[in-house]
Amino acid sequence: MPILNVKIAARKSPELTRQVATALGELTNRILKKSPDVIAIAIDYVSPEDWFIAGAPLSAQGKASFYFDIKITDETNTKAEKAQFIKEAFAAFERILGKVHEESYIYVQDVRAAAYGYGGRTQEHRYHH
Repeated sequence: MPILNVKIAARKSPELTRQVATALGELTNRILKKSPDVIAIAIDYVSPEDWFIAGAPLSAQGKASFYFDIKITDETNTKAEKAQFIKEAFAAFERILGKVHEESYIYVQDVRAAAYGYGGRTQEHRYHH
């Protein structure tokens, strides 16, 4: 039931969207053990002219960048799993986008089960029922 909110500093294309969604879905399933049936991914694009790092637009730096956060239920993954996910996700973006600025961020949010859910029910409710 994780949701991933992704922002990419690159030119939008259906192929790029597909590659990113496929890579993140696979990593979320394989490393974090989340069922593909409940993985949601929303992808937005930002023009490289509008994404600044160290005071300069990425278009002038010749690099791409990204940010994404993933919300998972607290205590469902270990520190080692989250570290592996971050490492492999960064590497996947490097393969897909090419030159990725090191200042590209991944945020794994551990969300309390009583404050997180889908389909009108919290994860806490699902756990107990």
